[in-house]
Amino acid sequence: MDFTGTVLVAGATGRTGKQVVHRLQHYGIDYRLFVRSGEKAVELFGPEVADRLTLGSVLSDDEVAMAVRNADAVISAVGGNVMDPDAPPPSAIDRDGIIRLARHAKARGVKQFILISSMAVTKPDHPLNKYGRVLSMKLESENEVRRLFSEDGFSYTILRPGGLIEGEPLQHRLLFDTGDRLETGRISRSDVAEAAVEALWEPFARKLTFELVQASEDEEPQASFSDQYRQIFGA
Repeated sequence: MDFTGTVLVAGATGRTGKQVVHRLQHYGIDYRLFVRSGEKAVELFGPEVADRLTLGSVLSDDEVAMAVRNADAVISAVGGNVMDPDAPPPSAIDRDGIIRLARHAKARGVKQFILISSMAVTKPDHPLNKYGRVLSMKLESENEVRRLFSEDGFSYTILRPGGLIEGEPLQHRLLFDTGDRLETGRISRSDVAEAAVEALWEPFARKLTFELVQASEDEEPQASFSDQYRQIFGA
């Protein structure tokens, strides 16, 4: 592990964001949390996170600008709730919110942006797109992240997990692929979080967009996902 700096986790109190925080804690990496509810953050992570919080929403330019100050990297686990008719639509969260977060991060000199997106974002006829075109909205934000962080001196990693389930990290071998070719598959949120955190120091994760699912249902404990990152490049 070769990363020094502070990581801002956006969407830290969501089910995947929570696992990202746990993996950062596991590796002893300094972190800050961008959350809507400080009470929920303290409930999930304990009172020691109280001085690591920035309260706000990706809907607000001012709150996002405040959150990205002094961060060296951002891991975004932000996602809208498409099943809640009272929640902001995917266009506001999964597109505009992520784009706002990325633009402010870049403007503040954040060097690395890691985005947890979704498999099948390039498939407009996918059934999930009937919910506010959520996958298409995610693709638009991906495109902006790639544009912003492709410049020399900056880097992005975009993870497109399959169906999200619960489970312990590093208990299954994963399949990484590019080009949105995987048709189906599932993966534990904790493994998505592990892969996102490893992207902080993994050289083969730089400027990479990839899909990830469990390779099989059989347990096969892993030390890391470095080999899977390397295999994408045939290394």
